[in-house]
Amino acid sequence: MFDRCLFASLLAAVLWSGSATTPAVAEPTCPRIISQSPYITHSLKWLNLDHCIVGVSRYDPLDRPPTGGVLDPDSAAIAELTPDLMLTSDWISAGKWQAAAPAGARALRLEGFGSMTEIETNLYRISEAAGVENGGSRSRRFARDWRKAAARVRGRGRALVVSACRGVPYSFGKATYLYDLFTAAGFDVVETHEKIRHIKSGEPHESLAELLAAFSPDWLFVLTRRNGEQCAALKPRSGINVVGLDGESFFHPAPTLLKGLEQLAEQRERWHYTGQAQ
Repeated sequence: MFDRCLFASLLAAVLWSGSATTPAVAEPTCPRIISQSPYITHSLKWLNLDHCIVGVSRYDPLDRPPTGGVLDPDSAAIAELTPDLMLTSDWISAGKWQAAAPAGARALRLEGFGSMTEIETNLYRISEAAGVENGGSRSRRFARDWRKAAARVRGRGRALVVSACRGVPYSFGKATYLYDLFTAAGFDVVETHEKIRHIKSGEPHESLAELLAAFSPDWLFVLTRRNGEQCAALKPRSGINVVGLDGESFFHPAPTLLKGLEQLAEQRERWHYTGQAQ
């Protein structure tokens, strides 16, 4: 299971503003779906199943009735929506999620944060549970698409991938989908910590500057553009190339990562030029 200490940070990164909710009406041919995490909603959209969603978590911007949080689902709100299929993250225990399900509803927990393969599997499991035809082929299509997109990045050099340059950032290591993604894109991700490394007081590396000094990456990928000034200030001190990216395209273990890979491919001349200069 992905590090639960990341839970609050990821929710802050992907939290969207909501609006008035739309009545929970799905098309007659649809299973009535509860999506209890934004990354699952993104997966449902990619599978053209978003019109089947009748309820979403409090973290989701989709205009549907709220059904509580990932770790604290609102069983009463869920029951009122009479779902056929309930989808959530494996951050909640199987017993607690099943207890939130009304009679007749199928309750599934999905992975995704540990690897790109988990994301592919999620698409297959969702398709199968929702009765989508050719679910396996859709999952395989995503597997082909993201690998092709990663190959177009043609990355090179040592890299660290971090959430931000300020506050309490974290670095992505092995057993995370972003480690897989950036490695497949051609970068040597040098983080040695399993899953994520929190960069804060009391940890082995108490600041981002300390982490950079320890690993000496060529590239620092920062998953937020809002830290522009703080990130830019790192380069004169370290000589490391800083690349700000749109976190919305990277923080969800879902097909939105295809947009993230497009962002990387658009900047590939930077590492090719830098590599030739070296």
